[in-house]
Amino acid sequence: MTETSELDDSFHVFDTTLRDGAQREGINLTVADKLAVARHLDDFGVGFIEGGWPGANPRDTEFFARAQQEIRFQHAQLVAFGATRRAGGKANEDPQVKALLASGAPVITLVAKSHDRHVELALRTTLDENLEMIRDTVSHLVAEGRRVFVDCEHFFDGYRANPEYAKAVVRTAAEAGADVVVLCDTNGGMLPAQVQAVVATVLADTGARLGIHAQDDTGCAVANTLAAVDAGATHVQCTANGYGERVGNSNLFPVVAALELKYGKKVLPEGKLREMTRISHAIAEVVNLTPSTHQPYVGLSAFAHKAGLHASAIKVDPDLYQHIDPERVGNTMRMLVSDMAGRASVELKGKELGVDLGDDRELVGRVVARVKERELKGYTYEAADASFELLLRAEVAGRPLSYFRTESWRAIVEDRPDGSHANEATVKLWAKSERIVATAEGNGPVNALDRALRVALERIYPQLAKFELVDYKVRILEGRGGTRSTTRVLISTSDGAGEWSTVGVADNVIAASWQALEDAYTYGLLRARVEPAE
Repeated sequence: MTETSELDDSFHVFDTTLRDGAQREGINLTVADKLAVARHLDDFGVGFIEGGWPGANPRDTEFFARAQQEIRFQHAQLVAFGATRRAGGKANEDPQVKALLASGAPVITLVAKSHDRHVELALRTTLDENLEMIRDTVSHLVAEGRRVFVDCEHFFDGYRANPEYAKAVVRTAAEAGADVVVLCDTNGGMLPAQVQAVVATVLADTGARLGIHAQDDTGCAVANTLAAVDAGATHVQCTANGYGERVGNSNLFPVVAALELKYGKKVLPEGKLREMTRISHAIAEVVNLTPSTHQPYVGLSAFAHKAGLHASAIKVDPDLYQHIDPERVGNTMRMLVSDMAGRASVELKGKELGVDLGDDRELVGRVVARVKERELKGYTYEAADASFELLLRAEVAGRPLSYFRTESWRAIVEDRPDGSHANEATVKLWAKSERIVATAEGNGPVNALDRALRVALERIYPQLAKFELVDYKVRILEGRGGTRSTTRVLISTSDGAGEWSTVGVADNVIAASWQALEDAYTYGLLRARVEPAE
């Protein structure tokens, strides 16, 4: 059920993640997943959530039944998707139309053919019968108390082939009682100027309330959506994070951000825009896809600055290299430290990490030189903030931060005649003036080293019990040497409350992994506010 939203009906944000977005390769949503995504979308404040096609498959039918009982929608109305009745039939007798009504959804979106060639080849009926199918189905659903939107499939291609028939579809839907007629760029081949011209003409010629549904095959779905708004469309259909068939759909988040921040349209409830980054990442977690770091507005890198020139300007005024304040969309500015870094980059990064560099220009200069020297060897600190913070604190303190000192380590991989493998590691350490020798097995040499390190240190540092290696990446650098090439390892570690990344570089993958592990444990203990022992 839906409670009253504070927004009026003059402009619609319509989300179709659960229907069109779910067609993306690699997404396979359970009913529980769909309910979770619906809750996130309602929390964000979209006006309509298209939940799927009831009657077409058991999962969508179950979703609508459970959504009515389990979700108290605060902002959105639930939408059922389906097709117009079959050719030669009657809407009130069509099983698929009955399933739409049985879903209980207060709003129904009907897909209708608007390309004459599709009518004749796909539906195998006449152009006039297609119009009657639209008229009959819309008027029947309206008479049953449902609000109806009509998606004109392949509209822009159909308009190019036969503009008068495409406009006849729009008129028929509107005259039958459809609240909105949505012009769909189903093949995703349009460009913004073309979309704007067509929408403006159709609006002038039909007087119908128009919406836009854009696919991203030319990389222009967001731009095409906004071009349609410029031409008078007042209903935008999008998907979270741009999920969808082939390369995807118009991305909900940059569209909403543009409408609110660039157009000045109030399309979300008060305060909800600040939830955008959180909602984007939460939905990515539900669908089990890694959030895109370079997504506009909500990506981890959306407000990340690397070049020294940028950092110098941002130190004076962040707006000099940012089009909005990232906090307005729930994101944050990040300074990346790399071989492109200058003094301003290091100073801003130090401030971000809570390390006071004061006005010590010599110290900042040493850090910049150290970063450039190490990145020349293959280290990367823009992806390993924890390793950079340890480097920074070492320069400030005049010595490395140390909770333990490594005497030696060894990893053994044994290939047995039966085809099985054994991985064993031994570490020799000093911690709190105690020499410790520990051995452990693992499902690989790096895992064995990780376990041996834990065996050695958990008695002295019980905080390590919470640490978990959550990601491990290996890259071969400058492959001219083949298997003799330099190796870089990035490790991400979690303590259950947050994650941090560390880097190691060496001429073999095990040695590089050990460096990254040492940094990961050291930083984790620093994060846990443990006093250094060495």
